[in-house]
Amino acid sequence: MDLIIKYFPQLSDVQMQQFEALQEIYEDWNSKINVISRKDIESLYLKHVLHSLAIANVVKFKPNAKILDVGTGGGFPGIPLAILFPKVQFHLVDSIQKKIKVVLKDSTLEVTGPLGTLNHKLKNIFVNKGDFYIEKNNINYFSNKIKKLFKSVSTG
Repeated sequence: MDLIIKYFPQLSDVQMQQFEALQEIYEDWNSKINVISRKDIESLYLKHVLHSLAIANVVKFKPNAKILDVGTGGGFPGIPLAILFPKVQFHLVDSIQKKIKVVLKDSTLEVTGPLGTLNHKLKNIFVNKGDFYIEKNNINYFSNKIKKLFKSVSTG
């Protein structure tokens, strides 16, 4: 948690409480299903939360922006970003239902701001022009998927 405060000292008390709650939530869920690597749970803030927040050093999402986190898994990067940007609408998407349960649990506990979840594959999602699209692991791979999606939507 100290790492988060080090890089994001402007956090409100509510945001700090929300980030602190993540450790217990993910330890609990990780004991039930494999949300993140079991060896990484001790490094949750470094390897998952802080890594998810890195985009905030480059992009400041405006209030009411719509962010689509495709392949969110257990909620990374969407949940940490939703805590950091509570006035932004995040939609976390994953085709694996058990991982979406973790995201739903987090939002039920009000760990994040506006948060929607979907259990879909990318090809089943229609996205509006102007939204942001984030994906944790491979931006180039994801970018190519988006290009193919838009090409198939525009050509019918």
